[in-house]
Amino acid sequence: MAGRIEDYALIGDMQTAALVCRDGTVDWLCLPRFDSHAIFAGLLGTEEHGFWRLGPAHAADSQPPTAARRSYRGDSLILESEWDTPRGTVRVTDFMPPRDGAPQLIRIVEGVTGRVPMRSVLRMRFSYGRVVPWVHKHEGRTVAVAGPDSVWFDTSAETYGKSLTTYADFTVAPGDRIAFTISWEPSHKEPPALPEPEQSLEATEEFWREWVEHCTYHGPYREAVIRSLITLKALTYAPTGGIVAAPTTSLPEDIGGVRNWDYRYTWLRDAAITLSSLLRTGYREEARAWREWLLRAVAGDPENLQIMYGIAGERELGEAELDWLPGYENSAPVRVGNGAAHQLQLDVYGEVTEALHLAHMTGLARNDYASLLQLKLIRYLEDHWDEPDEGIWEVRGPRRHFVHSKVMAWVAVDRTIKLIESGDADGPLERWKELRDDIHRDVCEKGYDKERNTFTQSYGSQELDASLLLIPQMGFLPPDDKRVIGTIEAIQRELSTPDGFILRYPTSGGEEGVDGLPGDEGAFLACSFWMADDLAMIGRVDEARKLFEKLLALRNDLGLLAEEWDPRLKRQVGNFPQAFSHVPLIDTALRLTASGAYGG
Repeated sequence: MAGRIEDYALIGDMQTAALVCRDGTVDWLCLPRFDSHAIFAGLLGTEEHGFWRLGPAHAADSQPPTAARRSYRGDSLILESEWDTPRGTVRVTDFMPPRDGAPQLIRIVEGVTGRVPMRSVLRMRFSYGRVVPWVHKHEGRTVAVAGPDSVWFDTSAETYGKSLTTYADFTVAPGDRIAFTISWEPSHKEPPALPEPEQSLEATEEFWREWVEHCTYHGPYREAVIRSLITLKALTYAPTGGIVAAPTTSLPEDIGGVRNWDYRYTWLRDAAITLSSLLRTGYREEARAWREWLLRAVAGDPENLQIMYGIAGERELGEAELDWLPGYENSAPVRVGNGAAHQLQLDVYGEVTEALHLAHMTGLARNDYASLLQLKLIRYLEDHWDEPDEGIWEVRGPRRHFVHSKVMAWVAVDRTIKLIESGDADGPLERWKELRDDIHRDVCEKGYDKERNTFTQSYGSQELDASLLLIPQMGFLPPDDKRVIGTIEAIQRELSTPDGFILRYPTSGGEEGVDGLPGDEGAFLACSFWMADDLAMIGRVDEARKLFEKLLALRNDLGLLAEEWDPRLKRQVGNFPQAFSHVPLIDTALRLTASGAYGG
């Protein structure tokens, strides 16, 4: 069985990523890209679907021992795990060097004390565990081949094959360093170059050291902010600048349920808010790369903006189910692709426009096509803002007039008016000012419940929605407006879990609800960060700080967050690690620092 979601560490090379469990097992790795087929899919199935365990030897009928300690080496994505055994202590260093040639996963075993028997168990299964590759020797190297893929395994340790698995049994003493590397290459090409693990380790550490030095945030809780920034960088596909929402698919929002989705794509919403966090912490190059990715992705068809694209800008992300995988803790189906790609989500126009506006305001070099794109998006919204849509949460039920979508349409128009007023674009200023007023009036008349003094999830609905917390943050209404305060307090009353975290919206348990799905879900972590932001904005800064610190305590021992927190099971759920959790962590830290809310 795979570990708990929070038991995993992330390593990656800015083109793909692996998840490493506390017992030294790599249970998830897609090669060569985030969205490629997995060669280790044990995370969503069993060991028969692929894994790589490296750790102290143990009896066949016992569970692999878990590391006594693990941490990232400084501010990097280099994982160090240590085991204390009756025979001594051993350290394993796992990392993926920023790519210069074939993608590599390198694992270096180092003896610390005593003499420790070790074992490497490598079971490669291509196509998400469905295909057993042909494994053979080639000029002293082990290679696994199936169809278009080949994976090369290099080590100085002696290896042997048994039961369609590659083993290595060895012993390390103090000062011993034994490296293991897998490298991917298209099967029709020449073998990849022999790895140089020690040089790659040094180069990887230097890469992360130099990257972190660009961070301009030096406030309290800097460690949490830096770890979140490193995670966001790891989720960026370096060749294009696209940012994946998470490196995994189908980690469930409801253990044992059907709320399992593929997040290995670039959501415009997630990427836009990621861009804003990067810009505000000094990372202009990543922001510029994302803006260029956006312009390429929507080129030629900006009126039909998709809510998500592939990491190179692909438009077709057809959804399918992998019925040979039982799912994480039997949470089926396992899905690849995402059918929400062609939903109508009007809020995306606002998020994209807000990101372009922030890039403009922070002095990112002007791009005329970016301004042209912004104008085209508003012309589309002129004709469509008053339509129902699927909304920010990608409901699979009927379309509705979601209040958040209308608010973000207002944001799109407002920021474009500011662009025109700055003199950097031309457009029908007066007409769009009237449009801005029309949207604002519509929301306040149809999306606000006067009796309860709260905005609602959608027009005519009595339900609440945590996305309403963004109303003051987007400038739609000032924080001291009674309607804003009433909404914040209503969400606290009706969408809080017993431990004070915030649900996205009410779910219906076993029945199909507003989102068209059965079952429940955990507290969506971004929503709880939004609540902390709002509390700070309305002057309840001590309460905001306490909630923020409770959220920080949910991170795993390496500072990583999944999408949600299950208040019943007291564990992380959803795809992991999740950009949409780490971005608001950064934003809340910045807001609380500016408000002087930190206690030290």
